[in-house]
Amino acid sequence: MNWYNTYREREAIRLCLKHFRQKNYTEAFEALQRKTDTVLEHPVLTELHNLLVHNGDFAACEELVSKACQEGLFNHYISQQDYKPKWCSLEQSSKGSDVCGENRPGMRGGHQMSIDIHTETIYLFGGWDGNQDLSDLWSYHVPTQQWTCIARNTEEEGGPSPRSCHKMCLDYERKQLFTVGRYLDGTMRQPENLKGDFYMYDLGSGKWTLITEDTAAMGGPRLIFDHQMVMDVEGQTIYLFGGRILTASSTSVDSERSHEPLFSGLFSYHVPTNTWRKLKDDCHELRSRIAHSMLFHSKKRLLYIFAGQRSKEYLNDFLSYNIDTGEIEVVSDGQKKDGSQVPSAGYTQRATIDPEMNEIHVLSGLSKDKERKDNVKNSFWVYDIEKNKWSCIYKNENSGQSYWTKMQHVEPVPRFAHQLVYDHARKVHYLFGGNPGKDIIPKVRLDDFWSLKLFRPSTEHLLRRCKYLIRKFQFQEMACSNPVRALTYLQADLAAVVDHSDPEETREFQLLASTLFMEDSDDQEMREDLGVSEHYHSRTKLFDMLVNFFPESMTQPKGNLVDLITLC
Repeated sequence: MNWYNTYREREAIRLCLKHFRQKNYTEAFEALQRKTDTVLEHPVLTELHNLLVHNGDFAACEELVSKACQEGLFNHYISQQDYKPKWCSLEQSSKGSDVCGENRPGMRGGHQMSIDIHTETIYLFGGWDGNQDLSDLWSYHVPTQQWTCIARNTEEEGGPSPRSCHKMCLDYERKQLFTVGRYLDGTMRQPENLKGDFYMYDLGSGKWTLITEDTAAMGGPRLIFDHQMVMDVEGQTIYLFGGRILTASSTSVDSERSHEPLFSGLFSYHVPTNTWRKLKDDCHELRSRIAHSMLFHSKKRLLYIFAGQRSKEYLNDFLSYNIDTGEIEVVSDGQKKDGSQVPSAGYTQRATIDPEMNEIHVLSGLSKDKERKDNVKNSFWVYDIEKNKWSCIYKNENSGQSYWTKMQHVEPVPRFAHQLVYDHARKVHYLFGGNPGKDIIPKVRLDDFWSLKLFRPSTEHLLRRCKYLIRKFQFQEMACSNPVRALTYLQADLAAVVDHSDPEETREFQLLASTLFMEDSDDQEMREDLGVSEHYHSRTKLFDMLVNFFPESMTQPKGNLVDLITLC
């Protein structure tokens, strides 16, 4: 309580100091500061205020801001800004070998991809091309932009049979690729076909190993599809959750529960000991599902699980599972009604995680509304783990064919059953293929290939913005006293720091010329007196703008004294 009372007293005084200085009550400001010995802000900002507001030294103000930027004082502000997405089509630049008779993978959905962040190599396996399951294995080397067909038919080389809706993960330290699960058509669901095979591909030797032809016999899951699988590289452990269990259509169990599909629970597989372990059954605490997302945070040692579908129910919950303690935490129960602040309930969305940035990224797929024709949309969300906050950084609901024809090399069309991988070392996403959801041509699949980078304003961009603001205010002052000089300044100095690619800033810059055509006043002396008063007010306004870019620990209080006064 002593700390709290002292804090309240200090902040009240700081609010008074800020108010007195904004109103140019210099004597009151100095007297209060002297009496209380209270610091309003960091000395750097006090110097900035003196240079700008009192002296009107705009050049020195620019120098101080440039120095602050170089010393990293704007980094915190930049880290708080929303990302801007930039898609890049890799289709035109992709090269490749013709081992498979083609130089790149063909159209498909329900395939799998993994990325080796050390070699910058993406691996793509299997999928459904609209007519049949595939068993081809490809690699894409990012630096050389080259596709290589490793195998046209992995089954012929001792590997897995053609499949889709399987899952794959990569141990990029030991160069081992693992795959589990697959979808089987109803006509194929005979007892002899319902064993869950488990394969490992060694990237070094180029050899497949059948770890087991029946994971359930080893204590692992039964044959499943649309599950999720992640790799704890450091712990050499695979975690597998959810997915629908395939059962023979002729069994009595299946007929009894034909409207209640069976879902798999949470399992782990320890690679060095070749051991499966069931961690959690399908239960109320951890409801199993299909078409969900599961990510592993290597630093927090948490599994993040969210969204998906369970029978006819579309889930929008968000859970974490501690792999060391088994503790389950409900991050969000999915009951929040404000759909604009969280991704909508859906399935087949794709998610990635950045352990260093403490962020989860989600690219949308199908929404839960199957009846609507536009239930396949493009949106990209970022979840800040520390702040527990979702941000939508990209959304495009335009489904017109003419729009997407025009934008086909600018951004990807909406889709589901696609694959998305993330190089967290270089902060780049890669997207391949999927189903565009065209009712008129239901068998069509995509084979386009994209990269996605998320950008925040750079320090250079922010410094340019600061210089633009400073020179804009300097021009406005100059226009009051010397319009001819102001015009030259506008055309040279101010124009040099305008972002002409920004339509809003360009328009603002163009409108500044109207400042030069102010009506003349008969009383020049009175105009100058008003100018001095207005300069102090406008410079204070500029100072408050610049202060926003500095860390809050350095600045004056964010609030204003007058805002505390309310009407009765």
